Amino acid sequence: MTDGTGPVKQIVFAGRLRQDTRMLRPHLLLPLFLTLAACGPLSIFYKPGASVARLQNDQTRCEVSALKDAPVANQIRQRPPIYIPGNRVCSSSGSCYYTPGYWIDGGVYTVDVNADLRGRVLTQCMANKGYRPVEIPPCPSSVASQVPVAQTQKLPTLTERSCAIKNQDGSWQIVTRG
Repeated sequence: MTDGTGPVKQIVFAGRLRQDTRMLRPHLLLPLFLTLAACGPLSIFYKPGASVARLQNDQTRCEVSALKDAPVANQIRQRPPIYIPGNRVCSSSGSCYYTPGYWIDGGVYTVDVNADLRGRVLTQCMANKGYRPVEIPPCPSSVASQVPVAQTQKLPTLTERSCAIKNQDGSWQIVTRG
């Protein structure tokens, strides 16, 4: 199919081609997603008293192990095409005709079918090391503004008053509201 010298013929009528203006543009949404990620809870593996360096070391080892046990297995999939029916067009004299319908490609996407399994293997590996997954709510801005910028070095005992501050450099700090 790629060996041909002439243009490939299209089934869609050229007059009916148009861009769907409702299509999202991911590069424009990236700042929004980054902002929302900074506002959400801090999801980490937690073991009281463990150093953050040890946590990161254990998590990296478990991630590598999980990747070996449940490697990336991408599958290419296709959404079904969508049929757009033709239109009935009538003149003022009452004569009518129909424009032809056309198909819109559903699109192709990739799925890693081992992603969920890899996540479970990671969680199990971390559980074997004494960690459990937790989500720590973000600190209110009134709390975050009063605390000097720092990084948590040792995981504190969590209480209902614990909250997390995500720093600009990607690090985080767990504090207990007073």
